[in-house]
Amino acid sequence: MSEPNDPAQIQAEIEATRAQLGRTVDELSARLDVPARAKEKAYRARDTAVETYRESPPAVIGAVAALAGLVLGVIILRRKRAAQRRKR
Repeated sequence: MSEPNDPAQIQAEIEATRAQLGRTVDELSARLDVPARAKEKAYRARDTAVETYRESPPAVIGAVAALAGLVLGVIILRRKRAAQRRKR
């Protein structure tokens, strides 16, 4: 690659390099902004859940009921085990 001697060409290369560096810094800043990325994922999950509910409400209601039953079962099981350990 030959070195440019034209000041306008040098200036254009400097501007292109600055623009590329600016885009790189912006991309790195976005990747390192953990709170913003977490919010974005939360919004996507919410939107997905809403869309799924709109497409098939009975399936979503059934899944929520099954999850609630599972959580309740785990709580009851843990309490029973804790009570058994206290008896020993």
